[in-house]
Amino acid sequence: MRSLLAVSGAAALVLLSGPVAAADGPADRDFVIEDPRVTESSGLAASRAHPGIYWTHNDQDAPLIYGIDSRTGKTVATLTMKGVGTPRDMEAISVGPDGAVYVGDIGDNLDGSWNHVWIYRFPEPKELRDQTVNATQYDVKYADGARNAEALMVHPKTGRVYIASKNEDGGGLYAGPERLDASRTNVFRRIGEVPWVTDGAFSPDGGRLVLRGYLLAKEYAWKDGRLGDAGTPVGAPFQGQAESVTYTTDGSALMFGAEGKGSRVVRVERASGPGHPSAKPTGAAPGGTPESPAAPATEAGKGNFTVGVIVLGLATLVVVGLKRVFRKS
Repeated sequence: MRSLLAVSGAAALVLLSGPVAAADGPADRDFVIEDPRVTESSGLAASRAHPGIYWTHNDQDAPLIYGIDSRTGKTVATLTMKGVGTPRDMEAISVGPDGAVYVGDIGDNLDGSWNHVWIYRFPEPKELRDQTVNATQYDVKYADGARNAEALMVHPKTGRVYIASKNEDGGGLYAGPERLDASRTNVFRRIGEVPWVTDGAFSPDGGRLVLRGYLLAKEYAWKDGRLGDAGTPVGAPFQGQAESVTYTTDGSALMFGAEGKGSRVVRVERASGPGHPSAKPTGAAPGGTPESPAAPATEAGKGNFTVGVIVLGLATLVVVGLKRVFRKS
């Protein structure tokens, strides 16, 4: 099943992406995850302690976190979480203002088969090397019943954890308690409606929230612990199984990732300007969302765009269908 998913995602990526950037260069640019163990990169978070390093993980795996150097695409640290059970479906990762890494074991492909999910938390290591890290496991439930989710975001100022669900009836934004407590169940309460998304992240200053799905991404203003507007489309790249997004540590760009062996992480600049600016990938052919193309389309470009949307849509249906049928419950 996994190999078939990888082939589907890779096929869409080859058809719709530009040339791969060089393996070495400045940090926080486009890069390819070279580690053959990382076949289902499902979350992405920029390290606060180590510039240019991005944390990721597979969505069904042992409790392993991989530190990838964006200058080379190579793994520079493999972290084994100690003190947690066997992960069921790790889908998201975020770094909080307390210097800790948060991992969301929050996937539930049967839309409510598990009455609780988990969040893991461990201090971001000071040294980049293979090591075991002591993690705390938190039990999580939703106030309105079990949910399937892939997006977990930790606010960089308050430290509060948020989850965006992706049930078949649409998505919801959920806020956790002010502080997670390992001694009791942490109840997350619905505070807003959002699209069906696969990942999200707060900007480093805490003033924006980006949410992405398979076909588009939106950036929202964040005010007083709530969504501050209806969101503005961001020029997300077309990727096979588009699973992850994070901001660079300076907030100047977004980094978009996908599942699949040798998957590519694409940087999308945040150009300055009034309101929410337009953005486009760097180091790749211009691309965007159906709502917000990143470049004017020529007649040939329009044809390529239409074919790309059709191919991506078909690949997405295949991938989602296979995941729903074959993933373990």
